[in-house]
Amino acid sequence: MKTDLITINSDLKGSDAAMQTAEKFSAYHGITGKNAMHLRLLTEETVSMIHGIFDDFSGSFWIESEGTKQGLLCRICLSAERQANQVQESQILSVSTSGRNESAKGVLGKIRELLRRSLQMPTDADEQYLKSMSDAWLDSGSAGTPSGDAAFWSLRLYRERLSSGQNAGKDEWDELEKSIIAKLADEVKVWLHRDSTTVMIEKIIRL
Repeated sequence: MKTDLITINSDLKGSDAAMQTAEKFSAYHGITGKNAMHLRLLTEETVSMIHGIFDDFSGSFWIESEGTKQGLLCRICLSAERQANQVQESQILSVSTSGRNESAKGVLGKIRELLRRSLQMPTDADEQYLKSMSDAWLDSGSAGTPSGDAAFWSLRLYRERLSSGQNAGKDEWDELEKSIIAKLADEVKVWLHRDSTTVMIEKIIRL
């Protein structure tokens, strides 16, 4: 099952429709109680990623499901096309109350910054940021990734690398433990294509 696409703008226009979609999705599948609340919280986190990325920016939101042996696999998705022209840093809205660019703090911030940087024509700074997150990347064509032009970032792989002690620090662990997404989602995947970026948050519901 896949819901209709909802357009969400950087000013969060469309966010109410996204939340209603999550509620209808839960009702359709008979998801109630704590599971329904978790889906709602994950939807809120997903919608918040797009807030203030660029002026006049929008992305497509939807939820889809798939039956698996483990339970009902729910995917909360957000996709946006790459900006056609170079977007100057001065045009990018601040994502913190301090007025400084602090968007890369926390797991949600890392994913959000990845989304922002991947959607503009890359600068040297963007390339360095993407490389800094390379411990959680799988190359195109690896197991579980699509072939072709896509690269893939995984929260599961990021968590495994921290557990193994590779590039792990106290700050990274603290961010992971405090993250709503990291606590509630079974997996987060970020697909980087030549012309778009898609964030997919996965949650298995055992009905």
